Amino acid sequence: MAKLILAMFTSLDGYIEGPGGVFVPPAWSGDLERHWAGQALERAGHLVYGRVNFVFNKGFWSAAETDPDSPAAKVPHAGTMNRLPKTVVSRTLTGDPGWNAVLVRDDLAGAVARLKVEAPGDVTCFGGAGIANSLLALDLVDELRLMVLPTLFGDGKRLFEPGLPQRAFTLAETRALDTGAVILHYRRSI
Repeated sequence: MAKLILAMFTSLDGYIEGPGGVFVPPAWSGDLERHWAGQALERAGHLVYGRVNFVFNKGFWSAAETDPDSPAAKVPHAGTMNRLPKTVVSRTLTGDPGWNAVLVRDDLAGAVARLKVEAPGDVTCFGGAGIANSLLALDLVDELRLMVLPTLFGDGKRLFEPGLPQRAFTLAETRALDTGAVILHYRRSI
């Protein structure tokens, strides 16, 4: 059975977006490529996104298929990102979302249960905050891979919203990256 892995990056002060909803990406390096993206995609058999992050990633990665000069085309795992099957969770999207994705509007728990049985590798959720908190609230997350950036955002959107149920996780691995970020990998305690 596949595991559901929630992979998110956060500032030191716990934000995944800067003030005003500004996307603040991590500093990119070969080290980050290998230990963050590369490791996640080696295990992934299916990707899960919330609507906003899906639309952003679809726009970025799908360009690699048609524009060899796009930033995405220069990333070694662009083909994997475009090839992997995806689920986008949204109440506002309609029709075929494209990008090798299916749309889930309700019954998130049922959809994840099916993915855990059917996916050929782990089910990896790259967020955003809404889907992350929904998955945690429904007790569906088996592992957390958090990249803590060496930055204080000061304000913005928090990764974990108040009111989530208590859950215990066991530290499986830590890895300091050459960018100053740290990956914290936790597995759910049983």
